[in-house]
Amino acid sequence: MARRRSLFLLPVIVFACSIAGGFYGPKLEVASAAAASEDLDNDVRNFGKVLSLVEANFADKVSADKTVYKGAIPGMLRTLDPHSSFFDAREYQLMREEQKGHYYGVGMQVGPQPNGKTAVKAPFPGSPAYKAGIRPGDILVSVNDKSTEGLNTTEIADLLRGPRGTPVKIVISREGAPDYLTFTVVRDEISRKSVQDAFWIKPGYAYLKILSFGETTGREMEDNLKRLGENSIKGLVLDLRENPGGLLNQGVAVADHFLAKNALIVSHRGRSAPEKAFVAEHGNHGREYPMVVLVNRYSASAAEIVSGALQDHDRALILGETTFGKGLVQTVYPLSDNTGLALTWAHFYTPSGRLIQRDYSKKSFYEYYFHRDENALNPVDVKMTEGGRTVYGGGGIRPDEKYETVKLDRFQVELYRNGLFNFTRSYFGTHPASLPKAWMPDDQMLVDLKSYLKSHGTVFTDADFDRNRDWIKRYLAKEMYTTAFNVEESDAMFARTDPEVEKAVDMMPKASALLESAKKIIVQRMNGQR
Repeated sequence: MARRRSLFLLPVIVFACSIAGGFYGPKLEVASAAAASEDLDNDVRNFGKVLSLVEANFADKVSADKTVYKGAIPGMLRTLDPHSSFFDAREYQLMREEQKGHYYGVGMQVGPQPNGKTAVKAPFPGSPAYKAGIRPGDILVSVNDKSTEGLNTTEIADLLRGPRGTPVKIVISREGAPDYLTFTVVRDEISRKSVQDAFWIKPGYAYLKILSFGETTGREMEDNLKRLGENSIKGLVLDLRENPGGLLNQGVAVADHFLAKNALIVSHRGRSAPEKAFVAEHGNHGREYPMVVLVNRYSASAAEIVSGALQDHDRALILGETTFGKGLVQTVYPLSDNTGLALTWAHFYTPSGRLIQRDYSKKSFYEYYFHRDENALNPVDVKMTEGGRTVYGGGGIRPDEKYETVKLDRFQVELYRNGLFNFTRSYFGTHPASLPKAWMPDDQMLVDLKSYLKSHGTVFTDADFDRNRDWIKRYLAKEMYTTAFNVEESDAMFARTDPEVEKAVDMMPKASALLESAKKIIVQRMNGQR
């Protein structure tokens, strides 16, 4: 089981957790000092005394898990920066699984329902759960004879995970079924794509979305472009929206594919680390089709490295919102008890020398994550792209053209949270779990939805419904595609009908003109230096 579809309600909470460790660089080789300083010795002794006093005299029994792992270590790290962090055993395991792109289990996403139950949101295509016939909307009743009553999604996920080849009995309640349904599913390796299947958004124009930067991202992207036939691409929409980042080497690999050989991609430097530059080792082999990169406020770290490099080299136009501004690099140090420490040791800079990281020195971490001035410019950190365009640092990657996503209104939030999902569950309880190819909701389907919502307590006016008609059709189709096809087909349909993706395709001539203009300026500059 894994999370993949992000929520619209306070998505920054999930995002903040995703980038808490942030951008993982190579493991540092740190030389040990011959002798610790006297000050450090005194500090360690004082901490030991305090810990001993607490454990011996506190009114209630305390454990190291509470005082050290949940108290002292996280408290110390919070004084450093927003991204240095401590991983307990489960968090460390999940972080490694996210990087590796696989785990062992049944392969489905689950989520809480308003009534306290837990529902299947989507079985992953080809997974044991998918092959067994478990469907979106199924309510989990028990796992291996253990009732799910009172369990949260994390606890249920732990029940579903287990060694490869072991069986797990899953009892579910399905709309329209007269009794509970029992499935015996054999756990297997579940591969989680970090790159969605690329497709042609229109003839000659490809769409590719990178969800995160794990250990296989570069290879997944290469495989997708090869499958499409990269030499036939006239323009590429690269979607990095809500991508929280991940591994440095994979961000470098993605940028490498689109830039000229030996082009600078990113550099980093820190107090104890000399400056190191990363350049394109393979290059684009002369493939210079126009590109538009989609970003938003939740695009961070590796996503910012890629978008910043492509912008600085005038290789792509950036469309969307100013990115998060996460340019700190951490190394994860394994600790005892299968825990880990992500410690910041350097800052990242784009090829033009822009600092990506936002300032966090004069604000709380809450303000850092939740309150950002996307229009603020750092007048000190002003740089130029290869083609002579002005860009600013110190606050994420600013788009070349803004595209602001309209916030969901109250009615849309209610529908996205539960209404459309529950209607879909009800609909397929009395209809076959299939739909025609390229299906979209018709007028009768919307009439049925409207009646269902009113009968189930959703408060809205006819004007609310009519005003949101196009939005409802698209989001309802997303839910229904997940059941009738699979979550990947649902994501593809959603991208094909995305007005921002359509805007990106419309910008391709402008992106092409950018490439040609930058080439001329670079040639003129080189001729002037001779």
